[in-house]
Amino acid sequence: MRRSFRLSLIALACSLALPAAAQEAAPAAPSPEEQAVMEAYQKAATPGPQHAKMAESVGSFDMAVLSWQSPDAPPTSDTGTSTRRMVLGGRVMVEEAKATMMGQPFDGLGLHGFDNVSGKYWATWNDSVGTGLMVAEGDCDDQGSCTFTGSWNDPVTKGRITARMTSRWPDANTEIFEMFGPGPDGKEMKMMQITYTRRAP
Repeated sequence: MRRSFRLSLIALACSLALPAAAQEAAPAAPSPEEQAVMEAYQKAATPGPQHAKMAESVGSFDMAVLSWQSPDAPPTSDTGTSTRRMVLGGRVMVEEAKATMMGQPFDGLGLHGFDNVSGKYWATWNDSVGTGLMVAEGDCDDQGSCTFTGSWNDPVTKGRITARMTSRWPDANTEIFEMFGPGPDGKEMKMMQITYTRRAP
């Protein structure tokens, strides 16, 4: 009986020691294929010069907004503010806008990023005058001038509206954003222009 009890204690001690011994054992080296996968994911996740360039537009801005309903009619004029900040370890820029549009309060939320995998810049936009999502993709040059193509759902036709968007920086504290989309005749027209002026810190 004593011998059986003693053997049981030895077996229990061995079973408890096995996890610790397994932890101390050196992990197996990854195969070349596994190493390649890890390196690809690391490269995809590492912020690069495009993200650093994007971070230069962080700050608070005053917005002057012009909106066109028809190419033959004068634009309406509105004002607002925009705040931009980097999140996710410098990988994504968040933009929050507050303005008036045609006399009504307007809130907007945008995300901006650069995809290391596709080599493209991307953007999304939601605002308080709809419940849908605009998704855009494009390219930017070393001076920060960008051209994007984006689309969203048309509340009237239920189809997709596609627009072309450009942005440029005449100086370090001023950005001019323009949006062009289909007009009443189906031809491209200027729909919006926003001039962002950076506020002093």
